[in-house]
Amino acid sequence: MDETYPNVGCELTYSKDYELVIAVMLSAQTTDTSVNKVTDVLFSKYPTLKELANAPLEDIEDIIHSIGLYKNKAKHVLEITNKLLDEYNGVLPSDKDVLQTFPGVGNKTAGVIRAEIFKIPDLPVDTHILRISKRLKIVGPVATPYETEMKLKKLLPEDRWIKTHHQLIHFGRDICVARNPHCEKCKLCAFCTKK
Repeated sequence: MDETYPNVGCELTYSKDYELVIAVMLSAQTTDTSVNKVTDVLFSKYPTLKELANAPLEDIEDIIHSIGLYKNKAKHVLEITNKLLDEYNGVLPSDKDVLQTFPGVGNKTAGVIRAEIFKIPDLPVDTHILRISKRLKIVGPVATPYETEMKLKKLLPEDRWIKTHHQLIHFGRDICVARNPHCEKCKLCAFCTKK
């Protein structure tokens, strides 16, 4: 991973903490590229937390309609921004359990936020990491994302968690793709169930 992806990081674009929360929430079941296109428009039109919290729901829906589940996600945008203002004075909390009380924020999203914004070691598991972990027999074929996260955290030193998270995502997007993986480019083929 270090040879192939020495310097990778988060591909979601954001300039404020709350923007990352929204971007990660929006990224469920869609690509980072698609999210970056809509958040560029959304955050330009509503440049502050207060302005975004007061945006009309229909306008948010219109801006993000190109991504999956946009109606629910538009509601979550307003719920997240209002909760931040009403309960946290606009300051994003770092506690994982507290983050998961925000609409649309589960274990994976909370882990991404903590790792990216607060640099707190975490190794959230998305569909790419789950697929790779199963193919490489790190976990069994029916392991859940949470079980996979716990297993990876046991196997890797804590100071590798954030970097490995990003490396595995890039590996899953570029080489170990869901359909027709590029096994000829893979340096881990010897360990893989797909070979």
